[in-house]
Amino acid sequence: MNKAGQEASGYSIGEALKLTILDILPDSEPASLVNEYPAGPTTRRNETSLYDAEFINKDETRIPVEGSMSPIMANGKLSGILILARDLTERKKMEEELLKIQKFESIGALAGGIAHDYNNILAVIMGNISLAQTYLDTDDRVFQLLTEAEKASEVAKKLTTRLLTFSKGGSPVRKVVHIAPILMGAVDFTLSGSNVKSDFSIPNDLRLIEVDESQIGQAIYNIVVNAMEAMPGGGTINVRAENARISPENNPAPNETNYLKISIKDHGTGIPEEILGKISDPYFSTKDMGTQKGIGLGLSISQSIIKRHGGYIDIESKVGTGTTFFIYLPATGKKISRKVPVKKPLKESRISGEGRILVMDDEEMIRDLAGQMLGRLGYDVALSGDGAEAIDIYTEAMKSERPFDLVVLDLTIRGGIGGKETISKLIEIDPGIKAIVSSGYSDSSVMSDYKSYGFKGSIAKPYKLEELDNILFEVLKEPTELKTESCK
Repeated sequence: MNKAGQEASGYSIGEALKLTILDILPDSEPASLVNEYPAGPTTRRNETSLYDAEFINKDETRIPVEGSMSPIMANGKLSGILILARDLTERKKMEEELLKIQKFESIGALAGGIAHDYNNILAVIMGNISLAQTYLDTDDRVFQLLTEAEKASEVAKKLTTRLLTFSKGGSPVRKVVHIAPILMGAVDFTLSGSNVKSDFSIPNDLRLIEVDESQIGQAIYNIVVNAMEAMPGGGTINVRAENARISPENNPAPNETNYLKISIKDHGTGIPEEILGKISDPYFSTKDMGTQKGIGLGLSISQSIIKRHGGYIDIESKVGTGTTFFIYLPATGKKISRKVPVKKPLKESRISGEGRILVMDDEEMIRDLAGQMLGRLGYDVALSGDGAEAIDIYTEAMKSERPFDLVVLDLTIRGGIGGKETISKLIEIDPGIKAIVSSGYSDSSVMSDYKSYGFKGSIAKPYKLEELDNILFEVLKEPTELKTESCK
């Protein structure tokens, strides 16, 4: 027993001398380890054996180890066994973290793929509902039934948003903000109508953060739901925000030092130590299945959101006392920028389109629906299935007396040229082109930073007729220049 062995096991040399190898092996340990070198002669006494095992230390916890067993020979006889052991605790933790990351990535890829296909279906459903409503009076019974169907579709749309956030897609649309309204709004909304109340501690000198407000709100909502469900009998959730500085040696993101720290503490049942490391695993849940609980994705989504923003989540819990979630978000030195758009004239009616539009989408149903929606809005429409065809159509139109006023490009085209590549070619043809990028799923920054790629606007699938009408009006009619003011 050397010094490292004493530190790992908790036994002193004197205590270790009173033990045999059997005393520090679990009952479940394979018998082969114990029987590798039985007392007396053995046919393998001149060999060194490698092993993986668990040792029981003094406080009854288990230590994963690997090592070797070698015979100690004297006068040609086996007189003892030299056992070398290496503590694998830290390596096992790293392997578990790597496995967790791989699990996130595989589930994320699956979720993103499902969300993409689901969004395409929803796009057709929601588009047809909103299109059908334009042919009816608002007091018509059929219009009211369609409105109810539209509400159900909106719920389904929120589900796809959650899946996109969990997956590699849904790149954050960031802006510089104060955390206070996001934090208080998410907590109050979550606890509304429940028997749990909140207690806030939010100072005025908090650092600013550059985040996607919607995604951060979703992350906080998921954590507060978890805290609320830990206190079925009611109680108080303590919510605190503060500035924090993390030293590089204790920082999972060593490139950052200044953080905004959010603490969400419940006084519920607490989380047992043996499952504390699993609670953010995809689909891990200790709750019953139901409408709002048991799905096992809430904390995974929160973890994914915060990580995508360059932050991390830490958890402390004690059974019978409660759990505290700590959210760390990198602070920014930027100031809040407020854009003041030039006032535009009010539209006289909903159906007010004028001009020629080219739509590119590889999904025939969505492409045809977009054509019907734009036609209903009053636009002259041409359709394309991929980027190469769209470039040809646009080029021919430029040579004619009827060029396109705007193009709507799907970002991802299976087996063809997508929106990002297409717009770069179209800009070469027509530097003054007006284009809108559309997508139901992407891990690209094009949707969140569309201007950097030459687009004038973006619209996420699925969308309704009114949403399509609004973005078209803004791009076609509104002046491109914006006045910018800065404030603290």
